[in-house]
Amino acid sequence: MPLSIHIPEKELYDPLKKKFISVKETELMLEHSLLSISKWEEKWHKPYLSPEKKTYEEFIDYLKCMCLTRNVDPNIFYALDQETAQQIADYIADSHTATTIKRKDKKGSKKIITNELIYFWMANYGIPFDPCQKWHLNKLMTLIEVAAVENQPPKKMGRREAAQERAALNASRRSKYHTRG
Repeated sequence: MPLSIHIPEKELYDPLKKKFISVKETELMLEHSLLSISKWEEKWHKPYLSPEKKTYEEFIDYLKCMCLTRNVDPNIFYALDQETAQQIADYIADSHTATTIKRKDKKGSKKIITNELIYFWMANYGIPFDPCQKWHLNKLMTLIEVAAVENQPPKKMGRREAAQERAALNASRRSKYHTRG
């Protein structure tokens, strides 16, 4: 579900051009999705989903990639106040699902996740690109994790477990057929 952000009319100062810029009141629709990340990575040539902190320009550019509203004045993204930026950060961090997966964290895991890897996982698990690439990214990642868990082969029994199962089955048969062995 996209996020709706209201930006009031504002006057900004451009220090490079040394002039004031007026931006009109705007309603933005933003979508944190695989498609947005794909656009951003295409421009910046680095993984969006990395622990590395984004620069201000990278953050602003990601907002542009998230934007579903057409014909937006590019300066509007510089008119965000702290409260609106926090609202966007909260939207990005929200899981957008009721599903929770208990996982054993792999401490020190440094796997780099790019949009191509996520598209590969989607193809591998038969998750359709459309409409799922437009879902909130956290919801899509949860679906991928559920698919991974559900597609795991059954765990093999250890020798002790297999012996106990055979002994219980033999005892059940002896009792049912009134035999000694």
